[in-house]
Amino acid sequence: MPRVKFQDLEVEYDTFGDPADPVLLLVMGLGAQMTNWDARLCELFAAQGFHVVRFDNRDIGLSTEFSHLPLPDFAALAAGDPSSAPYLLSDMADDIVGLLDGLGIERVHLVGASMGGMIAQQFVVDHPERVLSLCSIMSTTGDKTVGQGSPEIVATFGQPTASTREATIEQRVVSSRLTRSPGFPVDEDAVRERIAAAYDRSNRPASTLRHLAAVIASPDRTPGLREVTVPTVVIHGADDPLVDKSGGEATAAAIPDAELIIIDGMAHDLPLEVWPTVVEAVAANAKRAR
Repeated sequence: MPRVKFQDLEVEYDTFGDPADPVLLLVMGLGAQMTNWDARLCELFAAQGFHVVRFDNRDIGLSTEFSHLPLPDFAALAAGDPSSAPYLLSDMADDIVGLLDGLGIERVHLVGASMGGMIAQQFVVDHPERVLSLCSIMSTTGDKTVGQGSPEIVATFGQPTASTREATIEQRVVSSRLTRSPGFPVDEDAVRERIAAAYDRSNRPASTLRHLAAVIASPDRTPGLREVTVPTVVIHGADDPLVDKSGGEATAAAIPDAELIIIDGMAHDLPLEVWPTVVEAVAANAKRAR
């Protein structure tokens, strides 16, 4: 797959659709590779007239790993000291500038999921001239009073990392059951296959911790979101245990004229059955862009 190089960073990406079409940039979440944007979903976006670009965030997948940096001090982070975070969401948003510049892309329709939604929010706040429209999915504003996960989910972040391929895949399968959508059918074999494929492509558990530190250490985006002027749609699952739907509600409330779509039965994933709703919402929102 191709890469863009800028400063000391290499960012892995791939594309779908006609390069002559408007660009739809997909930003994935915490510890998740770009392949978490299912290729079939990317093709659906492309069929709506987008040139789809997905990429690996810094420190994950096949993009540059930050293994030379120390692990974060989560006790200090919880106490309000952000100094051990190796980078912030604003740095990850700046990476998008390097990616777009390297690809010769001026402005994009932007879609982010989970932490990717946070990065997308930060990007439109910091670089509004590069964004045509915004879609924030199962994400939150950075206001610590909203969008918090259930204690059961939060506890999983502290569990020891498995040491073998088989044990790691099993651990992740079990964890996925906590965040999957209760209102839609699940193909357990397909889930396991996706997790195994992700492991074989790249396995960087320490990078997930650095991503988590970036989320915790980054400031509340609410003041900046109040200044956003691009068409925005916010999508959230009614049953999300990892990022409570109050995070989506707060995002939509902060951004002027944002549309809020709450999907019953959806948790912290994107089941096949919600794809048509998501694709239609993104396409309709993009049409409102100047």
